[in-house]
This record gives sequence, C-alpha cells and structure tokens, in this order.
Amino acid sequence: MRVIVHTGKGGVGKTSISAATALRCAELGLKTIVVSTDTAHSLGDALDVEVGPEPMQIAENLWAQEIDTRYSMQKYWGRIQEYLGAFFNREGIAKVNAAEVTIIPGLEEGAQLLWISEYFQAGEYDVLIVDAAPTAETIRLLSLPDVTRWWVERLMRIARGLDSVIRPVQRFFNRGKKNDLGIDIAENAWDQVQLLFDTLDGVRDLLTNPEHASIRLVTNAERMVIRETQRTYTYLNLYDYATDAILVNRVFPDEIRDPFFDTWKQRQAKNIEFVGEAFGSLPLLKAPLFGEEMGGLEMLRRLADELYGERNPAERLFDGVVHKLERLDNDEASWLLRVPIGFARKEELDLFRSRDEITLSVGPYRRNIVLPDELQELEITSAKFEDKFLNIHFEQRAS
Repeated sequence: MRVIVHTGKGGVGKTSISAATALRCAELGLKTIVVSTDTAHSLGDALDVEVGPEPMQIAENLWAQEIDTRYSMQKYWGRIQEYLGAFFNREGIAKVNAAEVTIIPGLEEGAQLLWISEYFQAGEYDVLIVDAAPTAETIRLLSLPDVTRWWVERLMRIARGLDSVIRPVQRFFNRGKKNDLGIDIAENAWDQVQLLFDTLDGVRDLLTNPEHASIRLVTNAERMVIRETQRTYTYLNLYDYATDAILVNRVFPDEIRDPFFDTWKQRQAKNIEFVGEAFGSLPLLKAPLFGEEMGGLEMLRRLADELYGERNPAERLFDGVVHKLERLDNDEASWLLRVPIGFARKEELDLFRSRDEITLSVGPYRRNIVLPDELQELEITSAKFEDKFLNIHFEQRAS
C-alpha cells in the first residue's frame, strides 16, 4: 500500500488536493481511501457527501473517512484509560482529575496514526491518502511516538510499582471485563500499552520508508506561506520523513487578462521562482485558481487533471535528496547539514547565513534553507564540499 500525506499551512487547499488525488487514484483502478486527520473536517464538503468516523464508499474504488478523535481514543485507548483511571481513583484522586491524568499528551493525535497502521496491516487498499492537519499539528503528530512514550512510561511506572494497590484494582476488573481478545484488561494492561507503542513505532517506520510513503507539501504562491513550507520541510528532514513533491495551489491562470490582476500575477511568478530556489530538484506541481468553488467529483476531477496531467499520483515522484540534517553522536549541540551540489565546482559556491536561514549560491542559482530551532543558536564551524555534497557543520558557540 502506498501512503501519501498532504500537509501545509491552514487554508492552502490540502483537503481539495487530497480528495482530488484520491479520486484520480481510484479512477486509475486503485482501491483508494482518503482520510482526514484535521479536527476542522472539510473532506465531506470537498467530496460533497456526508463522511463519518468509519470508512464509507463514495464512488467506485474510493472510500473516505473523517477521523473523529474522541471515537478513535475510545477505540484504541479507552480500556487502558479506564484501568488507569480506576487505579488513580483508588489512590484518592478525584474521578474527574484521574480522567485528566490519564489523557496522555499527544495520544489523541496518536489515535489517528493507529488507523494508518490498521489499514496497512489489513492490506485492503492500494492507496491511502491522508489529508493532514495544518503543519504545526502534523509535525507534532509525526514526532508523537517519542514524546508520548516518555509520558506513558512515567505514568505506568507509578502504577506498576504499587502492586498492593494494583491487585485489588485487578480484582475489580476481573468481574467480567474483557478486551477484544477475551483477556482481562487489568492483567494485560502493560502488554496493551507496549503493543500500543509498538504499533506507533511501526507507523513511524512505515511513514519514513519512501518505498511505502511520501509527504507532499501544499502551498500557495505567497512568500509567507512558502516560508512556512520551508520550515516544515526542514523539520520533516529532522524526523527522516521523505518529501517527494511541492504542490502550489491557486495560481492565477494565464487566461486572466484583467489589468487588476497583473501585479498579483507578477508577484506569484516571482514567488513560484522562489519555490524553485527553496526546494531545488523536488518536483513542483501547480494547480490554478478556479473560477468556481471547489467541491464535488467533477470539480475534483478537473483539479486532478491540472495538477497531475497524465501522471499517476500514487507513484513515487522523487527519490533523490534535497538536503539532509543529521545529529552527530547524539549530541544536541553538534549537527551536520548535507546539501547535494552535484557537479558544481568549489569556486562556484557561496554561502551566506542569517540567524534562521542559509542562502547557498551555485553560480547563478540560489537555494534558501530555513533552519530549525535546534540550529538557530549554533555556529557554522565548517563547510566542506565532499562527494557532491556540501557538508555544513554546526556547533555550540564557545563561551
């Protein structure tokens, strides 16, 4: 199964592009499901149908789902949360407070990831399209296993170390309370939690494997939106997620001749050129601003035509490396940024660094790379051209 995740700044048109991509895949004969992980669901509006928390068929080869966080939490975490809540309640914590304690940071988002695992393991679909939340939420979601594991391990350590309290709670749950496998949840709580994290780790392995998954960044031809897209791309590199395309949405078409739009069109043209500078050899796909509201299968079909032409969206669109960020020796204050330069000569290279950005010139061409927070306070200690890569080392400033 191929997994394609669309993310970008809120309002750039991720949902329409996700729906159009899914429709194109389905019409190419691929059994396709499109899911929305954005709490502000609009996938049903884009498809012009009612979409619920479980998959429903929209057209031939096409299913859709708007993942409901509360529903997913109960499906994947409800029994374990009930167990922990009962434990803390017996410790004298009020029932309402106990429920709050067992709401693990990030786990609501994690329940969305578990759907991806379920579909991948079941193997029912050829393609899974994810209409992801705006970029900040998506980055938090994709870094979830590490963050949530820290919290849960400490929470479970508290509970696990007090056997004298756990045993009466187990007896309470043993009164007929079974999980889906027929096992007493109290006796099996720890295994359930471990299974949960094994599954989350598996989702991460899946999404970081470019043979199976691609991240596609949706943007508009506006400088501020492009800058956020750059930051998102850099952060995705931090977590080893493979981006295989940049999708620029709502470009003014050439047939607009009204002089009122001339300035806008010129600005968009410059910004699209800037996208090329910012993302190098990543494929750039463009979709026009339509004169009609986007919604319904016919409009989505038109959007897919403009965006992909004769391409199959399920195919991997790029398998190279635009730039790669690596932590050296697990040291928070030592990083290596690797930028492929190809056959450029050393004398053609020019590097300029501001606090949060690097501008790299190779002859007449430029690349702008926005630095993540981890690097903004570090110094460049060396920049070496090695094996067709420019290797830029960042270290802590000397005190």
